[in-house]
Amino acid sequence: QVQLVESGGGLVQPGGSLRLSCAASGFTFSSHSMSWVRQAPGKGLEWVSDINSGGGSTYYGDSVKGRFTISRDNAKNTLYLQMNSLKFGDTAVYYCARKLTSWSGVYDYWGQGTQVTVSS
Repeated sequence: QVQLVESGGGLVQPGGSLRLSCAASGFTFSSHSMSWVRQAPGKGLEWVSDINSGGGSTYYGDSVKGRFTISRDNAKNTLYLQMNSLKFGDTAVYYCARKLTSWSGVYDYWGQGTQVTVSS
């Protein structure tokens, strides 16, 4: 069955960095566009970033553009999110999600999430 397992979250000071990973299994990872989506405490879901199946096209939300980098290793079936210059507002649970189609904002599978806390 499809599984998405995030890791790499934790507590970091403002200005610090973290790299999140999402290990995928149960499907042909290289055939699917993938996303990172986050949910801050008491708030709704916020789209963070997309990457196409081959990894050659990436997209970012305005709040993270220039600070976060999405990437993937199709040989390892793993999605990444490098987060630099972290801010208090980046505190959230971060989810990786498989896109139903490359052009839609619909997701058919989600991971369990990993907590990122930015605090001094």
